[in-house]
Amino acid sequence: MKESEEEPMGLQPVNGPAGSAIPEQPARWVTFAKYLLFVVGAAFLAIVVIFPTAYLFQTGFGGGLSSFWQNISSPEALFSLRFSLVLALATTMINGVMGTVVAFALLKDGLPFRGLLDALVDVPLIIPSSVTGLTLLLLYGPIGLLGDLFDGAGVTIMFAFPGILIAHVFLTLPFVVRAVKPVLEQADRREEEAAKILGANQVQIFTGIVLPAIKGGLISGCVFTFIRSIGEFGVTILVSGNLALKTQTAPLFVFSEFNEDNIAAASAMSVLLVVISFILFFGTKFMLRFVEPRRIPIGKRFVIKESQQAIL
Repeated sequence: MKESEEEPMGLQPVNGPAGSAIPEQPARWVTFAKYLLFVVGAAFLAIVVIFPTAYLFQTGFGGGLSSFWQNISSPEALFSLRFSLVLALATTMINGVMGTVVAFALLKDGLPFRGLLDALVDVPLIIPSSVTGLTLLLLYGPIGLLGDLFDGAGVTIMFAFPGILIAHVFLTLPFVVRAVKPVLEQADRREEEAAKILGANQVQIFTGIVLPAIKGGLISGCVFTFIRSIGEFGVTILVSGNLALKTQTAPLFVFSEFNEDNIAAASAMSVLLVVISFILFFGTKFMLRFVEPRRIPIGKRFVIKESQQAIL
């Protein structure tokens, strides 16, 4: 008599309706989906970013290097580029300082309406630039609320460098604040307390501990501020008047040359602005990867910033 052998129910293979094992999901479909996503993403990036940028460079250098240089070396082109660089540098310096101050203030305990003030920082990013320009004109313009007061004192705000600077500072303030504030929130306060115990004053604490800790965020915020300022168009055309050799920035030069059907000059200046922005952006990213921790002397000892811990 043969003994019947039965497999435990828990070890029996799971069969399909036809009695065959259910096949696993083919790995090739997962691979195909990944490749499809890559192709779609690459195609989208090429259509939206790479192709327009490449065509701009082709147009800008279409007549050769001599033609490119001629287009960017005219008095109007050189003035607009120099004006934009000075404007962007001044904007970056002001917001580098004031943006850091605002970031510190928003983290201060007991600050009234801190949530509202924090939300107001993002207002320049929400309001259309044309609305910002009109608002500043109504406030500081010749017939504006404060314009008469400044005109009476012999000070011109709108359609001059001060008005353009005010507009750019307003537009770019959030970049530094939003870059520095998260770094301050994650900072280890024990380092500052240790420095106080060692006899450091507030200036030494800021320059020796706080500033090195936030330098990455501060540099990033300043770079984005500079790039946004040097390429700003919407608010600038309203508050500057687009006066050649007086208040014309590089983007306004591009606009004017395009309207005059001088496509070569407009493209050449555009290429130059793109190159400046690319160098600043990617150069900063590369530089920040190799920033070494600093040894900061405090009294007779050192605080070594490393992995957000203090070694005394």
